[in-house]
Amino acid sequence: MNTESKTAYYHLPGLFEFYELYRVFLPLYRKHREYFYDRCEIGSIYGAPADCIWGGGRAGYGENDPREVAALMQEYGISARLTFSNSLLRETHLPDRKCNALCELFSANRGAQNGVIVHSDLLLRYLKERFPNLYLVSSTTKVLTRFEDFRRELEREDFRFVVPDFRLNRRFDELSALPQPLKDKTEFLCNECCSFACADRRRCYEAVSRQNLGEPAEHRCASPDAAGGYRFSKAMKNPGFIGVSDIRDTYLPMGFSQFKIEGRSLGSALVLEFLLHYMTKPEYQINVREEIYLDNMLDLF
Repeated sequence: MNTESKTAYYHLPGLFEFYELYRVFLPLYRKHREYFYDRCEIGSIYGAPADCIWGGGRAGYGENDPREVAALMQEYGISARLTFSNSLLRETHLPDRKCNALCELFSANRGAQNGVIVHSDLLLRYLKERFPNLYLVSSTTKVLTRFEDFRRELEREDFRFVVPDFRLNRRFDELSALPQPLKDKTEFLCNECCSFACADRRRCYEAVSRQNLGEPAEHRCASPDAAGGYRFSKAMKNPGFIGVSDIRDTYLPMGFSQFKIEGRSLGSALVLEFLLHYMTKPEYQINVREEIYLDNMLDLF
């Protein structure tokens, strides 16, 4: 397949967490499309506010008014995704007022269809019944490292997209053999910094799920360089890393078009670096930086 026939759709972090960044970035993205790569679009922006018991993956900390967030996404025709990927939900958690109110708000959107990233099949069934206007995304927190499990997940009609574990990103023989409808549902996690050999990933996500439920939880990463935190330069050396040149030269020609950028728990300055790397032409990156840095209302650090 020719790259020219495919568009790269990016799913960006921080729907609530980085509202102020996107409030500045989106007008720039609309006004100066010459700054950005051709056939490059925002597929969605995902996240969750603070204190959402359905939350998972990372603890949400966004404090912006959900109505303002929904209005911004509607203004720019961008799909909003609620990150409700808690893996430990029970029936007693389903009536939660805050999470239901968020689903009600975003399911009423009049623009691009909004969605929910889910792990729990219990929550999936609840959302399908109560909020059928929201599409569903299978979360990478399921840690689908066996290709046959990933393919079965792709074949489920419940999901519009499925995010595999980043350890499957380079399984090119099996990926290329997928039929096009399943390629269209595959959403790669591009910039993971976690150790490629990590055996504790599922337990790490479960600890976050417990924290969001207000339950005692402690997980210490066993990776030898965990104390250094996230570094984009380190992520670029990860065997599962997918950079902009990989997308252009390998994944688009292979028939894939959906790419997720992680970073909800990081600072907005680092998320800006992701927007520059994946979406912005090198010769215009300084223009985007200047526009963002010169906005006195935005605290990047």
